[in-house]
Amino acid sequence: MLSALLGMHGTLALAERSIDFHRDHLARLIHPERQVGRHEVSHLLDGVRRLAEAVAVRDVQAKSLDAVLQSLARVPAPEPSPVTPSPPVPASPLPAPALPAPALPCQSTAHSR
Repeated sequence: MLSALLGMHGTLALAERSIDFHRDHLARLIHPERQVGRHEVSHLLDGVRRLAEAVAVRDVQAKSLDAVLQSLARVPAPEPSPVTPSPPVPASPLPAPALPAPALPCQSTAHSR
């Protein structure tokens, strides 16, 4: 993470130096004592394009760096939820009462004739 942050910082610093360079170059091209001819117009347009690119790179790098730094901020600890008593566990159902065994057919000891 540190390496990525340092790389982004380096790219941001390079974009800032590029902005300074192209701004100074354009200032020299449009100096009041200098005449702007056909040849200089193409240089002006190229300088403006390069300046715009440098500004766009700087803005993207600054937003990316800001997003990464914001993601590293500590998140507040979640508030503990209020303790709610758990509902009572229902009692296990009582076993069904034992039924008497079915009666066997009665056999008499008398002999049938």
